[in-house]
Amino acid sequence: MAGQTENHNNLSTFFNEEYSSLRSYVQSKIRDTSERDAEDIVQDVALRIFSRADDTMPINNIGGFVYNAIRNRIIDIMRGKKERKLPSEDIDQQWQEFAELFYGDADNSYSPEMEAALKKAITDLKPVYRDIVIAIDFEGFTYKELAERTGIPSGTLMSRRHRAMSELSKSLENIKESNYGT
Repeated sequence: MAGQTENHNNLSTFFNEEYSSLRSYVQSKIRDTSERDAEDIVQDVALRIFSRADDTMPINNIGGFVYNAIRNRIIDIMRGKKERKLPSEDIDQQWQEFAELFYGDADNSYSPEMEAALKKAITDLKPVYRDIVIAIDFEGFTYKELAERTGIPSGTLMSRRHRAMSELSKSLENIKESNYGT
């Protein structure tokens, strides 16, 4: 029991003193990550480490232990981001269906120019927003599947997709107004 208390105290001190360094480490290892993602990863690792109640062995090198845990978590996340390839004919259909989310399906009210603008708007999104839109709307993942693959809670994924859709809507509305004067 004394080993657990010592581990807990040492880990608490380490996380309190080194939190910003840990977050910077994660950001340096994952390209195009937002600050929030780095915090999510550090907090996830901290939660996993602190919840290991059955580990009674004292941790001799706290820093090495924590950094290895973070590195392993990053590897797990990166492995989970493997892309699923879709046949090209399906992608065109999916672009049309996705465009209908913004313009409706009446009278085919979106032009090839607007479809190109939609593709560009998605490309211009922050990587975390772009990834969620592509995964949910084009690759067919469910929030639950993504949460299991990435370790990011379903609620966070839903929130990111909602923000992504809001940004896409604003971006495309601005393009539509400038092109069509509505």
